[in-house]
Amino acid sequence: MSRISRRKWLVGGVSGVVGVAGVAAAGDAARRHGLMPPDAGLRFGTGAALTYAAQRTLTGESRAREFRREQISAKPFANPSQMKEEAYARSREKGFADWQLQVEGMVARPGAISLAELKEIPARSQITQLVCEEGWSYIAEWTGAPLAAVLEQAGALPDARYVVYYSMEKDWWDSIDMADALHPQTILAHGMNGGAMPAEFGGPLRMRVPRQLGYKSVKFINRLLVTDRIEKVGNGLGSSGPDYGYSWYAGI
Repeated sequence: MSRISRRKWLVGGVSGVVGVAGVAAAGDAARRHGLMPPDAGLRFGTGAALTYAAQRTLTGESRAREFRREQISAKPFANPSQMKEEAYARSREKGFADWQLQVEGMVARPGAISLAELKEIPARSQITQLVCEEGWSYIAEWTGAPLAAVLEQAGALPDARYVVYYSMEKDWWDSIDMADALHPQTILAHGMNGGAMPAEFGGPLRMRVPRQLGYKSVKFINRLLVTDRIEKVGNGLGSSGPDYGYSWYAGI
């Protein structure tokens, strides 16, 4: 990466939003400093904008809680997948040996990274809780390549503001800003609880964003798009989530 810095990104955007003096003032400040979420124009957009700006201002570089090994859930819950893509079934039969992650957009070195190559990137393992918007949660150990390292390897450009990530599952995609993309706990997880990432939990590759609700940890990741203009991607709202009533930003 051309020395894009998470701290610089945070300070540059957040420093001007320290004094929140009301909805209008906060909205104006957030807009000036790039802290207006892409779904701010929707029904609950004002609340979403205030939440996003406040989280970025007040939590800074905080980390999600990490747990002890004995606290790992004995029976983690997985929502039934709607994955029906034939390409996925074929890849699964091969043990995902042919799985690739496409990296494109505002990067100096676009291209495909194989699952084997991802596993060569020094991995991070962390025991964190996945909290679902439906009310359930579980604790697991997640292992994978830090997203920051993948962006560094691809040469993400300094003006990039978002990373969009796509699932092989049809119409499932999301994005995060650079503050979360460069956060040390944000990983492309290829392992869970000491083994390979199970298919029912998003294997072979799942985005893991532990500082946000579970729907941001999209399963079956096969493409990254680095961009500075999220409004030009898909529905313009930064995620497929708003189509189903979910906010783009889901910080916890």
